Amino acid sequence: MPAEIDFSKGVRGKFYHANATLNLPVYLDAEVQAYLSAIASKKGVQLSELANDLLKREIGIIEAVK
Repeated sequence: MPAEIDFSKGVRGKFYHANATLNLPVYLDAEVQAYLSAIASKKGVQLSELANDLLKREIGIIEAVK
């Protein structure tokens, strides 16, 4: 690695997109993933779809209790 790097030809914000949305990864414990994967395959849906449905239901319960 050089002691000094020349950024004089760099372009500020070259990869910036104002309206970009990021999908954050969610890491499940191995046993949770295995359990949910089995249910998802039985239902014929993707794991992410099942997880989102479960989380939306949980959010609904939390909001109802408030």
